[in-house]
Amino acid sequence: MPFRRFSVVRLRRAEEDEIPDEAGYRRQVRDHLTANYIAQFVHGVFGMTGFRLILAPTFVPAYLFVLTESVFVVGLGQALLQMGAVVSPIVGASAVEHRRRVLPVAISIGWMMRVAILGLGLSGILLEGRWQVLSCLFFLALFGYYLGAQRVAFQMLMAKVIPVERRGGLQAGRNLLGGAVAALLSYYAGREIIERNVLGNGYAATFLISFVLTTIGLSVLYVMIREPNAPVVAERQSVLRRIRQFPDLLRHRSFRFFVSAQMLLTNGRVAMPFATIYAAEVVELDGTTLGLLSLVFLGSDTLANLVWGRIGDKRGYRAVMIGTGLLWTLGMALILSAGEVWQVLLAFAAFGAGMSGFMIGAPSLALEFGSAREVPMRLALSTSAETSMAAIGPLLFGGVAAMAGLTFVFVLTAMATGAALVVLLRCVEEPRAAAPHAGRRP
Repeated sequence: MPFRRFSVVRLRRAEEDEIPDEAGYRRQVRDHLTANYIAQFVHGVFGMTGFRLILAPTFVPAYLFVLTESVFVVGLGQALLQMGAVVSPIVGASAVEHRRRVLPVAISIGWMMRVAILGLGLSGILLEGRWQVLSCLFFLALFGYYLGAQRVAFQMLMAKVIPVERRGGLQAGRNLLGGAVAALLSYYAGREIIERNVLGNGYAATFLISFVLTTIGLSVLYVMIREPNAPVVAERQSVLRRIRQFPDLLRHRSFRFFVSAQMLLTNGRVAMPFATIYAAEVVELDGTTLGLLSLVFLGSDTLANLVWGRIGDKRGYRAVMIGTGLLWTLGMALILSAGEVWQVLLAFAAFGAGMSGFMIGAPSLALEFGSAREVPMRLALSTSAETSMAAIGPLLFGGVAAMAGLTFVFVLTAMATGAALVVLLRCVEEPRAAAPHAGRRP
């Protein structure tokens, strides 16, 4: 896999061979905390801004619908975006768990994600007809594969260089600024770039902007970050052997139910692109409308980060996941009853606020169950479980929408998110209350 080949990444030779003990490791984390905090913050701001133009449930679904006028193809595109991410988190975890440094692998994964975005943009400008659609689907699948791997690698990197009590504030702060820029940029992209069909394809031009922004963020991370060697690493094992160990991880009762709740909640994320198509039944789905829906979605996502980060630091990330479930259930109820523009906008506000909670809460909560050595595979297992549902869901929902209509899709989703709430409340124990220091590393 390309992200295993990291020889092109220059390691900082002065620290490469130093293997500190636990006390020395903690000291290095403290000594480099300011630089690492800034590096993670800047990378997050530019990355969040760029990636949200791709991952928001507006531009890509609308692009595929414009190209094909098929709800099923919209679902297929979302499924391909997630299918690669089913296996890649496990491969990514296997690639980093035995290494004392995560950064080289993370940088390689990051570059491949940006190659996929560049291909998505260029193919939209250079190709036409069937080849344009096929290339779009291909680059979405490629992006999804490395998206799954990067969730493990970059979360591992953060876990190594940022103390657990500082992570919520960091994620909230960078998501706040990045989300604010993304919200404004998405509105501008919809109103000016897509509406005016810049470069002959306004959607493709928007994807190229995403490529530039995310590349800036990754470059800053590489230049600034100082990652200490891990004092203890897991034994190198094959991917298949690691998969066979998943049942051992699932013996942890709360983690097992957390994964179940995470899969149920994922249905809420899966249904959001279909909400964009449904909005066309209430308002005209032109560039300005897409920009407005994106502005509301990303704006609420951004503002909610202020709340989620504080809740995560003070109350734990289980509470964040519960809040996500409540908001997504409310959003589905709103979209089901929507007959006016303001109801659609309110539903997208609930979706966006819940999305930020999900993106902060799910990986952060997974970090806290069990021992520190299990962190890579816990992340891989929870991410693969989530993306499995996210890959199957769009195809299922696309078929349901084609046969029974979009209303039934939202009914099913509301039932799934409601069930996730029950599981979180009754079966998942807050890990900090059970074992305040389990699975943590400063």
